[in-house]
Formats: sequence, C-alpha cells, structure tokens
Amino acid sequence: MSQTLYPKLLRMLHVEPAQHPRSQPHVSSASGLVLLHSQGRNHCYAVADDEHHLGHFVLDDGEAVELLRIFPGDLPDDAKQRKKAKPDLECLCALPAMPGYPQGALLTLGSGSKNQRHTGLLMPLNAQGLLSENMASTAKRFDLTALYQPLHGEFDDLNIEGCFVHGEHLHLLQRGNKGDSGSACICFDAAQFQAWLLGERTTAPAPEQIFKLDLGDVNGIPLTPTDGIALPNGHWLVSATAENTHDSFTDGPCAGSALVVLNSSGHVLDLRLLQAAPKVEGMALLAQSGEVLMLTDADDPALASQLLSVPAFWL
Repeated sequence: MSQTLYPKLLRMLHVEPAQHPRSQPHVSSASGLVLLHSQGRNHCYAVADDEHHLGHFVLDDGEAVELLRIFPGDLPDDAKQRKKAKPDLECLCALPAMPGYPQGALLTLGSGSKNQRHTGLLMPLNAQGLLSENMASTAKRFDLTALYQPLHGEFDDLNIEGCFVHGEHLHLLQRGNKGDSGSACICFDAAQFQAWLLGERTTAPAPEQIFKLDLGDVNGIPLTPTDGIALPNGHWLVSATAENTHDSFTDGPCAGSALVVLNSSGHVLDLRLLQAAPKVEGMALLAQSGEVLMLTDADDPALASQLLSVPAFWL
C-alpha cells in the first residue's frame, strides 16, 4: 500500500480579469512550472496548455499572476473551438547558458497530439536571469514535426507532457492513457538537442534511448506522467495522474495522482499518492526548503489552477 502525501495549498493562480484575453480572473490550465531565483526572490513561470501566454509570479508576494504573451492573436472563446486550436504547450523547462543565450533560456514544447500542437519556443533569459517583458519578440519559434515524426511511429497516441534536463541528457515524458498508447521517458543527447535548437544542425536529433514507464494504476486506471524533474541525488521525480480517458484529446475524471521517484533507468523506487487526487501537471523543486512545488490543471475554465507543495519525502 502506497503512503499518502498531503499537499499544502500555497495560492490560487489569480490574474487581473482585464489582463486575461477572455476576462477570466485566473489561469485555469497550468501545465508546466519553472522556478528561477533572482535577486533574492523566487520567480515562478507557468505555461498553460490553452493560452497564448505564460504566467509569471513571485512565490511569496501574493500579487496577481502576470500574463506574458508568447504567441500573437487570441484563441476562440468557445471551449470546444479553443481546444481544437490551442498549441497545447505542456512542457516548460530551464536550459543552461549556450551560444546566443548567455543567461540560459526557457523551453516550451507542444504535446504533438494533433497537427497544430507541433510548435516549440526557446525564450532567452535577461541579465537578471528572468524573462523580459518583450520576450515575445525575442523568443525563437520552431517546428517540432521533424523531432516528433519518429515518436509518432513509436507511440500510437503521442502526447509529450514533460521535459527536463539531467546531466548530459534531455528527457521528454510521453503520457500514455487507457488506450493502446503507453508511457515512456524519451532520452536525447543534450548537446545534439541544443545544436538543433540553435540551428547548428539541420536534422532533428534521434532519441538515444526510450524507457517504458510503468507507474502502476488507481482502480485499474494507469498512472501516467505529467511532468518530471531531476533530483540532486541523480534520480528523477515524476508527477503522475490516473485520468479516465482512452486518448490524448478527450479529458476525463482524475481517479488519483501521485509523485514517483525513479532511478535513471526509469524504474520506480518510491511512489506516494496525493490526498484528494489533484491533477498535477507542473513541478519544480524549491532548494531552500526542500519542498516540491506543484501546479494543477482541473480541466475546467471556471476553476483556478492551484500552487501546492509537499516536503521532499525521498530524503
């Protein structure tokens, strides 16, 4: 029997309605989280899977989330039409300094589950190690079709939901479902991936290795990965949800959620269920306190995404 973690609610992702393209008072679909430390403050960046903006907030100040535009134009107001048109950005991770990006960059990737979900962005960090307000004009937009093409052949229903760097490798997390598509961690050589991002190589890198992931289930519904981070001890921490759906497009009720520690070969070392089954889709590690920060996506535009935390249970 898995032990249970009891998440602490830190804040709701509220925004000023006048700043939101549909006048919502909150972000409702947070799907990726990066924590950056600058000038003594912890800055959080959140990507939402049905927005053309990133959310930015300082961890402890309680101010409304600032929306930073990353794509031009606005998505349809109608929920069904927006779901069809959205870029479905599910991944957000920080990359270290590289040529042309002396302070590093943030990388966000579309899920690849539909044709319009094959876009990525590389967003430079400024001298303070943060995203600039004019970030939309400096971000590099690129097509993921060549990168994802062999993965579509590997998985019946491609759905890339997490991205993290571990040592000399960059990992993408494939989220499976109740259908025929399984879950996996896709491992790339980080130097080759960086060269492709920078245009130094014309061909997309091929995966070095693909680890199939079996994270167990909740009442017969498989736990599937939604985000991942590298831990200081060399292991991985993965968030997982048991969503009752047979494909990557249709939302379903969440029967359970968990945080899972895996070794660098993708084998489960520890699994803890999350009390009340929040649908966690973004994670970051708060080094100062050893806490795991988590963002939720309730699949309901009327509900605000939550920022939750749990202690570092693996220590």
